[in-house]
Amino acid sequence: MSKLVTIYGGSGFVGRYIARRMAKEGWRVRVAVRRPNEALFVKPYGFVGQVEPVFCNIRDDASVRAVMQGADAVVNCVGTFDRGGKNNFTAVQAEGAGRIARIAAEEGVANLVHISAIGADVNGASLYAQSKGAGEAAVLAAFPTAMILRPSVIFGNEDGFFNRFAGMARFGAVLPVVGGATKFQPVYVDDVAQAAVKGITGQATGIYELGGPEVESFKGLMKKMLTVIQRRRLVLNVPFFAANAIGNVLDFVAFATGGLIRNSLLTRDQVLSLRSDNVVSAGAKTLADLGIEATSYDSVIPEYLWRYRPSGQYAAIKDSAKNLKKA
Repeated sequence: MSKLVTIYGGSGFVGRYIARRMAKEGWRVRVAVRRPNEALFVKPYGFVGQVEPVFCNIRDDASVRAVMQGADAVVNCVGTFDRGGKNNFTAVQAEGAGRIARIAAEEGVANLVHISAIGADVNGASLYAQSKGAGEAAVLAAFPTAMILRPSVIFGNEDGFFNRFAGMARFGAVLPVVGGATKFQPVYVDDVAQAAVKGITGQATGIYELGGPEVESFKGLMKKMLTVIQRRRLVLNVPFFAANAIGNVLDFVAFATGGLIRNSLLTRDQVLSLRSDNVVSAGAKTLADLGIEATSYDSVIPEYLWRYRPSGQYAAIKDSAKNLKKA
């Protein structure tokens, strides 16, 4: 019988790429999510019955254990940007990560891969970084041979980074950014998935920091994105003191409304995170140590950001028409 991997958060941005790759490897894939009916799109990744979405709440021991039964390997892709509510930083990224690792050890799972983030640190400036650091510590305490992946900002067709700002650029003449000088090292989502496969199949363990071949400032990334979507906008750097004030107001509105109005624009914690560079540390093990050649974002983002161009899918046709007129 083929081997089985349980991927917690397997229908998310990173999880779905890992699920697809493991199906191609011939493994059975159990995609553990809170809403299986919204994850049915993963089923065609393999043959009938090979990839199955199942219900799981990572805040509950019994739920985590039930979907891990018989698994040869486990991947934790669950993360959140919510500091409040039941599924907050601590519950998901610290306690949830530790719970998965502890139960994996108890169940005799052979290999565990944990998706963390660059900057994870129990003493970090932001609550996000602290919870990620606490999660790593809990994972290694329960499962010392786990593979931990710390990616920089991840790009790809379904990303929440380039897509978000490209969408914002469709409206108005100004594109505001916080931390314009902060550096990022964008990593391709499928490169992250390839790294995870190495851990799932037992080819690698340890901590790896994942970044692409380019290091660029936030402002520089936005300018390159604007070139791809063929829009001229002023990239305005919002000072940290102003951003912090905005985040405070938006956080208060979310709190005052009991979460009915969510702060999905800018939180105080995100402002704190944006004060630090998000790049691979000197001396860290990287994609190269796994034998994976990092993919340039320049070679990928035009494949999915075209829909934000003024002419959308017809942009290339219009450009060709202009050349014909000149001829």
